[in-house]
Amino acid sequence: MNSHHAVEITLTRPLTPGELKRASRNVPLAANADRTRLMAVQRAHSPGNALHVLRRRLGSRLPIDVLSTHYPDRHGQVRLNIAFSRSAMTAIRQAAAASGQRPKEYLSQSVTAALARQQQDRLRLLQIRLKDLLVNHTPEEVLACAASSLLGRHHYRRPPA
Repeated sequence: MNSHHAVEITLTRPLTPGELKRASRNVPLAANADRTRLMAVQRAHSPGNALHVLRRRLGSRLPIDVLSTHYPDRHGQVRLNIAFSRSAMTAIRQAAAASGQRPKEYLSQSVTAALARQQQDRLRLLQIRLKDLLVNHTPEEVLACAASSLLGRHHYRRPPA
């Protein structure tokens, strides 16, 4: 059974208006403001097949960096389609063999670990910045200001003492 899959296309550079128009003749595309990311809907049996089909249809027309599914699959995973150079694939195969894994497994674990490290680094940075704020402000002031910002109110008023 074919279903529709939303695919995000990350480009290596912004598209010209003409490039976008020509590519949109083959595949309906929606572009972000600076034309560095596109969205498409592709009919296919699976998310992976949708990425493969779009790579074949658009790969020679667009400077594609990465194709990714916009929504997680039934296992909670976002699928990626990356065209590696021969030298990159050789390095991946060697590293996978050295770790006793298949290249696909090695890449999956490497990307997952890198994302976890990035998330930990961002959390650590946020904690440092929060500690810096608490040097000069009470926890209530910081919380009220954050809530105000999240609700779209631009002016925080200090509560009466």
